[in-house]
Amino acid sequence: MFQNIIEVIILSVIQGVSEFLPISSSAHLILVSSLYEFKSNSLIIDISLHLGSLFAIIYFFREELLDIKNNKRILSLIILGSIPLFVVGYILYSTGIIYSLRNIKIIAWSTLIFGILLYIADKNRFDKKISTNLNFQTIFFISIFQILSLVPGVSRAGITITAARILKFNRLDSSKISFLLSIPALAGASFIGLKDLLNQPVDLNYLIIIAILGSFIFSFITVKFFLIYINKFSMNAFVIYRIIIALILFFIIYS
Repeated sequence: MFQNIIEVIILSVIQGVSEFLPISSSAHLILVSSLYEFKSNSLIIDISLHLGSLFAIIYFFREELLDIKNNKRILSLIILGSIPLFVVGYILYSTGIIYSLRNIKIIAWSTLIFGILLYIADKNRFDKKISTNLNFQTIFFISIFQILSLVPGVSRAGITITAARILKFNRLDSSKISFLLSIPALAGASFIGLKDLLNQPVDLNYLIIIAILGSFIFSFITVKFFLIYINKFSMNAFVIYRIIIALILFFIIYS
C-alpha cells in the first residue's frame, strides 16, 4: 500500500510539472514507469492524473473562462484550434498506431529535434498578443503543429509555444495560448480514457483521489510560476534539459 502511494505521488509530480512545461509529460510518464516498473500506472490512474491537470488549468483561468462575453472570440478560436488534434488523435488511437509510437527511440529523437526547434523559434524578440493577433489563420497554424504532440517526446506545450513563437507572439502570450489549448486537449484525453473504462469495473479508491489532488496541486503551481518565469527568461533552460535527456537516452539505446 505504501509503495503504491509513493508511486502515485511521483506520477502526480511528473504529470503536474511536465504537462505544462515544454518537456513532454507523456515521455516522462512512459520512461519513469518503465524504468522503475511502477505497478500503479493503470488506465484509471492515468485518467486521474490528466483530470487533475485539467481541473488545475480550468481553475487557474476561471475568470477568463467564465467571462464568456468578453472572451467569446478567443475561446471559440481555442475550440476550433483543438479539432485537428481530436480528429488525428482519434484516428491514431482507434487504429492502435498511437501505441507503436511509445518507444524509447522515438522519444529520444523527438525530445532532441523539437527541443532544438523550440530554441530556434524562441531566439528573437516578438510582441504579438492574444487580444489583437490571435485569429483563425494563426490558431489553425498552431493547431497543425499541436498534432505532432501525439508523438511522445514532442511535448504539447513545447510544440504549441514553438508554433506561437514562429508566428511572432511574445513568450507570455505564447504560453497562455498553449495553456488554453491544453483544456480541450486534456478533456479529450480524459474522455477517451473514461470511454475505455466503461467496460471495466472501477474501484474508486484512495489512489485515485491522491492522483487527482497531487496532479492538481503540482499543475497549478507549475502554471503559476512558469508564467512568472517566462516573463523574465528564455526557453534555454528547457532546451538544455531536453538535450541532456535525449543524450542520456541515446547512450542507453546505442551503447
